Amino acid sequence: MLALNTDVLLPFFSLSVLLALTPGPDNLFVLIQSAQHGWRAGMLVVLGLGLGLVGHTCAVALGLAAVLMASPAVFTLMKTVGALYLLWLAWGAWNAPATARPAIAAQAAPTSLPKRPWRWIGRGIVMNLSNPKVLMFFLAFLPQFVDASRGQVSQQIALLGAIFALAAFWVFGAIAVFSGFFGQWLQGSAHAQRLLNRTASVVFVALAARLLLAERI
Repeated sequence: MLALNTDVLLPFFSLSVLLALTPGPDNLFVLIQSAQHGWRAGMLVVLGLGLGLVGHTCAVALGLAAVLMASPAVFTLMKTVGALYLLWLAWGAWNAPATARPAIAAQAAPTSLPKRPWRWIGRGIVMNLSNPKVLMFFLAFLPQFVDASRGQVSQQIALLGAIFALAAFWVFGAIAVFSGFFGQWLQGSAHAQRLLNRTASVVFVALAARLLLAERI
Protein backbone atom coordinates (compact mmCIF):
# COMPACT_ATOMS: atom_id res chain seq x y z
CA MET A 1 0.00 0.00 0.00
CA LEU A 2 1.47 3.36 -1.08
CA ALA A 3 2.02 5.64 1.91
CA LEU A 4 3.81 8.81 0.85
CA ASN A 5 2.79 11.63 3.21
CA THR A 6 3.07 15.41 3.16
CA ASP A 7 6.44 15.22 4.94
CA VAL A 8 7.81 13.81 1.67
CA LEU A 9 5.51 15.28 -0.96
CA LEU A 10 5.64 18.96 0.05
CA PRO A 11 9.45 19.22 0.19
CA PHE A 12 9.67 17.26 -3.05
CA PHE A 13 7.17 19.55 -4.78
CA SER A 14 8.95 22.68 -3.53
CA LEU A 15 12.29 21.37 -4.73
CA SER A 16 10.75 20.44 -8.08
CA VAL A 17 9.51 24.02 -8.55
CA LEU A 18 12.96 25.40 -7.77
CA LEU A 19 14.58 22.99 -10.22
CA ALA A 20 12.07 23.93 -12.93
CA LEU A 21 12.90 27.62 -12.35
CA THR A 22 16.62 26.96 -12.75
CA PRO A 23 17.70 28.06 -16.26
CA GLY A 24 18.09 25.02 -18.46
CA PRO A 25 17.36 23.65 -21.95
CA ASP A 26 13.64 22.98 -21.37
CA ASN A 27 12.57 26.34 -19.95
CA LEU A 28 14.80 28.17 -22.44
CA PHE A 29 13.15 26.17 -25.22
CA VAL A 30 9.71 27.22 -23.95
CA LEU A 31 10.84 30.85 -23.71
CA ILE A 32 12.02 30.97 -27.31
CA GLN A 33 9.14 29.00 -28.84
CA SER A 34 6.53 31.13 -27.04
CA ALA A 35 8.20 34.39 -28.04
CA GLN A 36 8.32 33.26 -31.67
CA HIS A 37 4.93 31.61 -32.07
CA GLY A 38 2.74 32.86 -29.23
CA TRP A 39 1.78 31.63 -25.78
CA ARG A 40 -0.74 29.07 -27.05
CA ALA A 41 1.93 27.30 -29.07
CA GLY A 42 4.21 27.62 -26.05
CA MET A 43 1.65 25.92 -23.80
CA LEU A 44 1.40 23.03 -26.25
CA VAL A 45 5.21 22.73 -26.14
CA VAL A 46 4.96 22.69 -22.32
CA LEU A 47 2.41 19.87 -22.56
CA GLY A 48 4.83 17.94 -24.75
CA LEU A 49 7.66 18.48 -22.28
CA GLY A 50 5.40 17.19 -19.51
CA LEU A 51 4.62 14.05 -21.51
CA GLY A 52 8.36 13.60 -22.01
CA LEU A 53 8.87 13.77 -18.24
CA VAL A 54 6.20 11.10 -17.83
CA GLY A 55 8.13 8.95 -20.29
CA HIS A 56 11.35 9.37 -18.28
CA THR A 57 9.46 8.55 -15.09
CA CYS A 58 8.11 5.33 -16.58
CA ALA A 59 11.61 4.36 -17.68
CA VAL A 60 12.95 4.85 -14.15
CA ALA A 61 9.99 3.08 -12.51
CA LEU A 62 10.31 0.07 -14.80
CA GLY A 63 14.07 -0.12 -14.40
CA LEU A 64 14.72 0.69 -18.06
CA ALA A 65 16.65 3.87 -17.32
CA ALA A 66 19.53 2.05 -15.63
CA VAL A 67 19.78 -0.35 -18.57
CA LEU A 68 19.72 2.44 -21.15
CA MET A 69 22.25 4.60 -19.33
CA ALA A 70 24.60 1.62 -19.04
CA SER A 71 24.94 1.64 -22.83
CA PRO A 72 27.29 4.28 -24.30
CA ALA A 73 25.76 3.65 -27.74
CA VAL A 74 22.23 4.45 -26.55
CA PHE A 75 23.44 7.57 -24.73
CA THR A 76 25.23 8.80 -27.86
CA LEU A 77 22.22 8.01 -30.06
CA MET A 78 19.83 9.92 -27.80
CA LYS A 79 21.93 13.06 -27.64
CA THR A 80 22.71 12.95 -31.39
CA VAL A 81 19.02 12.73 -32.28
CA GLY A 82 18.26 15.61 -29.93
CA ALA A 83 21.08 17.76 -31.31
CA LEU A 84 20.06 17.15 -34.93
CA TYR A 85 16.48 18.09 -34.09
CA LEU A 86 17.63 21.35 -32.49
CA LEU A 87 19.81 22.15 -35.50
CA TRP A 88 16.81 21.57 -37.76
CA LEU A 89 14.80 24.03 -35.64
CA ALA A 90 17.72 26.49 -35.81
CA TRP A 91 17.72 26.31 -39.61
CA GLY A 92 13.98 26.94 -39.72
CA ALA A 93 14.20 29.87 -37.31
CA TRP A 94 17.09 31.50 -39.19
CA ASN A 95 15.22 31.33 -42.49
CA ALA A 96 11.77 32.18 -41.13
CA PRO A 97 10.15 35.16 -42.92
CA ALA A 98 9.74 38.37 -40.92
CA THR A 99 6.57 40.34 -41.58
CA ALA A 100 5.30 43.05 -39.25
CA ARG A 101 1.89 42.39 -37.73
CA PRO A 102 -0.15 45.41 -36.61
CA ALA A 103 -0.72 45.50 -32.85
CA ILE A 104 -4.48 45.80 -33.32
CA ALA A 105 -4.56 42.65 -35.43
CA ALA A 106 -2.45 40.82 -32.88
CA GLN A 107 -4.80 41.81 -30.06
CA ALA A 108 -7.76 40.64 -32.11
CA ALA A 109 -6.19 37.26 -32.82
CA PRO A 110 -8.53 34.28 -32.33
CA THR A 111 -8.41 32.40 -29.05
CA SER A 112 -8.33 28.98 -30.75
CA LEU A 113 -5.31 26.71 -30.62
CA PRO A 114 -2.64 26.94 -33.34
CA LYS A 115 -3.04 24.78 -36.43
CA ARG A 116 -1.67 21.24 -36.10
CA PRO A 117 -1.38 21.31 -32.29
CA TRP A 118 0.36 17.92 -32.30
CA ARG A 119 3.25 19.60 -34.09
CA TRP A 120 3.95 21.75 -31.04
CA ILE A 121 3.28 18.97 -28.55
CA GLY A 122 5.65 16.77 -30.56
CA ARG A 123 8.38 19.41 -30.33
CA GLY A 124 8.19 19.28 -26.55
CA ILE A 125 8.17 15.47 -26.46
CA VAL A 126 11.18 15.14 -28.77
CA MET A 127 13.07 17.89 -26.97
CA ASN A 128 12.64 16.16 -23.61
CA LEU A 129 12.91 12.48 -24.51
CA SER A 130 16.00 12.95 -26.68
CA ASN A 131 17.93 14.54 -23.81
CA PRO A 132 19.72 11.75 -21.92
CA LYS A 133 20.65 14.22 -19.18
CA VAL A 134 16.99 14.34 -18.09
CA LEU A 135 16.88 10.57 -17.82
CA MET A 136 20.13 10.55 -15.85
CA PHE A 137 18.78 13.24 -13.54
CA PHE A 138 15.57 11.32 -12.86
CA LEU A 139 17.55 8.15 -12.28
CA ALA A 140 19.61 9.92 -9.60
CA PHE A 141 16.94 12.26 -8.16
CA LEU A 142 13.69 10.32 -7.75
CA PRO A 143 15.04 7.33 -5.77
CA GLN A 144 16.29 9.68 -3.05
CA PHE A 145 12.67 10.25 -1.97
CA VAL A 146 11.69 6.58 -2.10
CA ASP A 147 11.43 4.33 0.94
CA ALA A 148 10.62 0.65 0.43
CA SER A 149 8.83 0.58 3.79
CA ARG A 150 6.18 2.98 2.45
CA GLY A 151 5.03 0.66 -0.33
CA GLN A 152 5.89 -0.48 -3.83
CA VAL A 153 8.94 1.38 -5.12
CA SER A 154 7.73 1.66 -8.72
CA GLN A 155 4.47 3.29 -7.58
CA GLN A 156 6.35 5.80 -5.43
CA ILE A 157 8.59 6.72 -8.36
CA ALA A 158 5.56 7.09 -10.64
CA LEU A 159 3.87 9.42 -8.13
CA LEU A 160 7.00 11.50 -7.62
CA GLY A 161 7.52 11.77 -11.36
CA ALA A 162 3.93 12.95 -11.82
CA ILE A 163 4.41 15.60 -9.12
CA PHE A 164 7.63 16.78 -10.74
CA ALA A 165 5.88 17.00 -14.13
CA LEU A 166 3.05 19.02 -12.54
CA ALA A 167 5.50 21.46 -10.94
CA ALA A 168 7.36 21.84 -14.24
CA PHE A 169 4.08 22.39 -16.09
CA TRP A 170 3.15 25.30 -13.82
CA VAL A 171 6.56 26.93 -14.07
CA PHE A 172 6.97 26.39 -17.81
CA GLY A 173 3.37 27.47 -18.39
CA ALA A 174 4.02 30.79 -16.68
CA ILE A 175 7.13 31.26 -18.82
CA ALA A 176 5.11 30.48 -21.96
CA VAL A 177 2.41 33.04 -21.15
CA PHE A 178 4.76 35.91 -20.27
CA SER A 179 7.13 35.19 -23.14
CA GLY A 180 4.22 34.81 -25.57
CA PHE A 181 2.78 38.23 -24.78
CA PHE A 182 6.23 39.84 -25.00
CA GLY A 183 6.81 38.13 -28.33
CA GLN A 184 3.44 39.36 -29.60
CA TRP A 185 4.59 42.92 -28.98
CA LEU A 186 7.77 42.26 -30.98
CA GLN A 187 5.72 40.97 -33.92
CA GLY A 188 4.70 44.56 -34.66
CA SER A 189 8.18 45.21 -36.10
CA ALA A 190 9.67 43.20 -38.95
CA HIS A 191 13.17 44.11 -37.75
CA ALA A 192 12.42 42.95 -34.19
CA GLN A 193 10.83 39.77 -35.52
CA ARG A 194 13.87 39.04 -37.68
CA LEU A 195 16.15 39.66 -34.68
CA LEU A 196 14.00 37.33 -32.57
CA ASN A 197 14.20 34.60 -35.21
CA ARG A 198 17.98 34.91 -35.50
CA THR A 199 18.35 34.90 -31.71
CA ALA A 200 16.21 31.75 -31.52
CA SER A 201 18.41 30.12 -34.15
CA VAL A 202 21.59 30.89 -32.21
CA VAL A 203 20.02 29.58 -28.99
CA PHE A 204 19.01 26.32 -30.68
CA VAL A 205 22.55 25.86 -32.02
CA ALA A 206 23.97 26.50 -28.54
CA LEU A 207 21.56 23.96 -27.02
CA ALA A 208 22.54 21.42 -29.69
CA ALA A 209 26.25 21.94 -28.95
CA ARG A 210 25.64 21.59 -25.22
CA LEU A 211 23.75 18.35 -25.79
CA LEU A 212 26.47 16.90 -28.05
CA LEU A 213 29.12 17.72 -25.45
CA ALA A 214 27.13 16.06 -22.64
CA GLU A 215 28.93 13.16 -20.99
CA ARG A 216 27.71 10.21 -18.99
CA ILE A 217 28.10 10.49 -15.25
